[in-house]
Amino acid sequence: MTIRLTGRAMRLTVFTGESDQWHHRPLYTEIVHRAHQAGLAGASVFRGIEGFGASSLIHTSRLLSLSEDLPVAVVIVDDEPRVRAFLPQLDELVGEGLVTLEPCEVIRYAGRGSAE
Repeated sequence: MTIRLTGRAMRLTVFTGESDQWHHRPLYTEIVHRAHQAGLAGASVFRGIEGFGASSLIHTSRLLSLSEDLPVAVVIVDDEPRVRAFLPQLDELVGEGLVTLEPCEVIRYAGRGSAE
C-alpha cells in the first residue's frame, strides 16, 4: 500500500517520561501501536537527553540517579481530521504529560511498496 501525504498536515507531539506506563508497557509504545492501528501516516519516538516537566525536576542523562525517567516525545504526522480523531485515545492514555498540535507542511511521504 502506498500512502502519499503532501501539503498541509498536522503534527501531534506527546511529551511524557520514559518510565510512564500503560498496563505494564511503556506509554510511548502503546501510543505508537495505537497510532498504527488507527492507520495514521507515521509515528516516531524521540528520547531526550535532558528536560523537565510539570514536576520541575530536571531529568538528565548526565547523572545516573536522574537518568531513569528521561523525557520522551512521540511525534505523529497526518492530515488534521485524522489526527484530531486520534485525540480521544490520548485522553485515555496520557494522565500526566503535554500534548501539542501544530500545523505543518509535508513535502513528500511515500509509504510501503513505493517504487519511486
